[in-house]
Amino acid sequence: MHCCSRESILLRPAQPLGDRKLGELSSAVGEGTRRVFSGTPALETRPALLREAWEAVERRGCGRPPPRRPRLASAPGPADPPGKQLPAATRNAATQVPSETSFTPEGFVQVLCSDGETTEQTQTQHLQIQTVVAYNWRTGHVVKRFKGHDREITKIACIHKSNQFFSASRDKMVMMWELQGPSQPRQQFSGHAMVVTGLAVSPDSSQLCTGSRDNTLLLWDVGTGQCVEKASVSRNLVTHLCWVPREPYILQTSEDKTIRLWDSRGLQIAHTFPTKQHIQTYCEVSEDGHRCISCSSGFGGEGCEATLWDLRQTRNRICEYKGHFQTVASCVFLPRALASMPVIATSSHDCKVKIWNEDTGVCLFTLSLDGSGPLTSLAVADTISLLCASFSRGIHLLRVDHSRGLELREVAAF
Repeated sequence: MHCCSRESILLRPAQPLGDRKLGELSSAVGEGTRRVFSGTPALETRPALLREAWEAVERRGCGRPPPRRPRLASAPGPADPPGKQLPAATRNAATQVPSETSFTPEGFVQVLCSDGETTEQTQTQHLQIQTVVAYNWRTGHVVKRFKGHDREITKIACIHKSNQFFSASRDKMVMMWELQGPSQPRQQFSGHAMVVTGLAVSPDSSQLCTGSRDNTLLLWDVGTGQCVEKASVSRNLVTHLCWVPREPYILQTSEDKTIRLWDSRGLQIAHTFPTKQHIQTYCEVSEDGHRCISCSSGFGGEGCEATLWDLRQTRNRICEYKGHFQTVASCVFLPRALASMPVIATSSHDCKVKIWNEDTGVCLFTLSLDGSGPLTSLAVADTISLLCASFSRGIHLLRVDHSRGLELREVAAF
């Protein structure tokens, strides 16, 4: 079942490790469903990364016609009448751009897709890419659409223990939505001069931090919608933001190859990690707040790594994970229930998902999703499932198989 092509998935667990699996969420769709949100990022956000990605697609054949995949079988959701299939992926390269996802404790995952809305059921639909779309990830059905942005959507972040979430866009705006509320935004946050490329919600849900290609970070009061702090660093083109659990600190990656740790109390830089050799595309913090991972751009195996850092007193580099041949676009700490050892997963523009031993840096398994184009994001769905989003074939549902060790297999795509 195909729909909303070229998604990428970023997971943002907002609760303790024991609750990282997707829980039940009651809504109009019913009990026990899971939801995925979608939208679109900006093609110009990372021109160098996109250029290298598509050069790689041509070189490695990742763009060849994909094999047939199993379909998700279940009763249609309320947004999908009986007999209607989700729209097929389009091959229009102009709209094949990466995006992002986020996870809430209530049990729904937010995914930014490059085609949030379709106007007709054909092989090459006209795409309206300013829409946030909620999906049931178990069935692939569209649950709800949210419209309000004038340009492509770049990021999504959730409010802890709430059905509210935020979206960022190339229209320089951030909007606040309610899953069970109207399809229009509840609140708007305007303050950036360029595309908003980072969103992070504080652990107590009272503050929102936003980052942009205008080199600035803004700190907002969620209750009032007012900007309370502003910080600017020359050439700090923000690529991602991540709030450290139970701490006042915000982790940030940048196109200037730097990873910064910000103190939200005054929005001051608390620490700058050693500069890397390539653009830092993404960051993720462990649930205990002790470690973080950053991802590097690259090509031909140069760069293309994920790096594990200590967030405690030493703040040193702990380990590097090398093995991808193109930009690493996303990384995630996996639940301990998935393996007997601490493991992480990475997705890359080389069409591969890799699982690594967190302590040793050894690659434990590689899954190739040929025909999917660059893989741009990952999310933990439950204790045995991952969601991986791609440029060309939408969202892939992956399962951990322990029958022959630790392996990943694709069970569906939508």
